[in-house]
Amino acid sequence: MGSAKNSSAARKARIEEIRRAERARERRNRVLTVAASVVVVGGLVVGGVVLVNSQSDNRKNSASDSKSSTSSGDSGHWTTGKNGVQAWSGKLARTHVQTKVSYPMHPPVGGNHNPVWATCDGTVYTKPLQDENAVHSLEHGAVWVTYTSKAKKADVDALAAKVKKTSYSLMSPYENQAAPLILSAWGHQVSVKSADDPEVSKFFAAYVQGPQTPEPGAPCTSGAM
Repeated sequence: MGSAKNSSAARKARIEEIRRAERARERRNRVLTVAASVVVVGGLVVGGVVLVNSQSDNRKNSASDSKSSTSSGDSGHWTTGKNGVQAWSGKLARTHVQTKVSYPMHPPVGGNHNPVWATCDGTVYTKPLQDENAVHSLEHGAVWVTYTSKAKKADVDALAAKVKKTSYSLMSPYENQAAPLILSAWGHQVSVKSADDPEVSKFFAAYVQGPQTPEPGAPCTSGAM
């Protein structure tokens, strides 16, 4: 019992330390952004003629890219443990891409993804997220709670309350999944029967900034909303 309390306290302390580091990083980034803006403006003045001449071609390329879809780069299959948690057995790619990604699982638990993560600082979304942004959040060690229209409102409300109290977590509706309530982390996923299912607390405890995290300590704030 004492060990569990110490583990929980250590986890909370580590997350608080990460959040302080995030705030410091954001302050540094603001300074760097201002400096970079000055450089960019200077570069635009010097290279204005070249930019105008290439603008038309860039628009054509952007239009073509926006319609394309990228492979997730994933290979493998699900294996299911005794506790019902599925683990992806195989490669989960991690390349940043600007296009839509075709994932082999829904919701996805890894693969190529957008350069911008979905804000996951205990964030509850009422509209579906882009898979590509949410996968980036998983890469940072977040747990993603998803639900369909078949989920009971009481369960949705209870899970939303839990997410709001948990850094490195997010929640959103997701119709294209096999069960009404699903919890996902990088490379791991589980279906739960209700918000009271014991697996909910176990999954959060195991995978919020858990050992599966490819980029532990990476920010979950200031992402895509």
